[in-house]
Amino acid sequence: AALGLYFPRKEYLENVYIDEPAGMPLLRIHALKDSQDEMAHFHLCQNLIISRARSHENNWFQIREKTGLLYLSKSLDREDFNMLSVGNWMPLPKVMLYVFLSSHPFQEKECDSATRTAVFLSLINATAPACSSLTARQLCFTEMDLSFHIRENKPPGTFHQLQLPSVHHLCQNLSISYKLLAAEGVPFRYNENTTSVRVTQRLDREERERYELIAKCTVREGFREMQVEVPFLVNVLDEDDSPPFLPNGTDTADAVVEFNRKEGTVLATLTVYDADTTPIYPLESSRKKYTGTIITDDPWISETFRVEHIFDEIHFSPNGSQVRGTRHEY
Repeated sequence: AALGLYFPRKEYLENVYIDEPAGMPLLRIHALKDSQDEMAHFHLCQNLIISRARSHENNWFQIREKTGLLYLSKSLDREDFNMLSVGNWMPLPKVMLYVFLSSHPFQEKECDSATRTAVFLSLINATAPACSSLTARQLCFTEMDLSFHIRENKPPGTFHQLQLPSVHHLCQNLSISYKLLAAEGVPFRYNENTTSVRVTQRLDREERERYELIAKCTVREGFREMQVEVPFLVNVLDEDDSPPFLPNGTDTADAVVEFNRKEGTVLATLTVYDADTTPIYPLESSRKKYTGTIITDDPWISETFRVEHIFDEIHFSPNGSQVRGTRHEY
């Protein structure tokens, strides 16, 4: 099924300080394609959501339609801060906005139907700290986990930028460089010039479901050098693209019934494996996917015997990496 463009993260987090200048870049959001010829267009819709009960017109944040760069369109002053954080019980007031995605320039009515991701902005009741007071961890990475979801069988593309736009903008006298540490042959590439990470080929979840890499950052200031490493995880999302298979190739089992069998006696079993899907809940939806039937013209047999279906999650190990699947027992 063609699902269209999608976000490789469920949500994004960033800090906003008082009196940062208009034009200040905050965050870069990426999209991945469902088919090669799509173009991504980003758009902010609706108000800022301040808490479950309140929202406010968005006067401060804007996104570049073609690049996904979220930036301050107006400086957030103390008055704005007080207005947005009033009644906000959290120690760090947060506002949320939705970024929407479309394969063509945006029409406002699309805001309800389009693919979206949530951006949480923590409002900090202080001006931006001096670069020299930040730790290497703060200069290199946000508080977000570097954890991504990439759909299998989809075209390659850029899905993250390691350099933080706000730090790059504010701390220009620091040298900050990155490396992506990975085993040989993994399908991800880091570009030093753009600090972006791309998936280089279509992924196959039945071959590998999870990649664990490390992002390493080096900060140089004069003669001082600091390094920090964080996990960089990619989960491959499943598409139902592999047929179920039978371990011994047969999809029927013969049952021989002897007299005086008690109710509940198992007469025959049949096993089906599915490397593609894991048991989904509600369980009935996993059950409906496959059915077991007794082939007979005899109504007495249909009334007297029944097929039971139980299933559980199992692990396959292609190429030594664990992939989840389902075993169905009839």
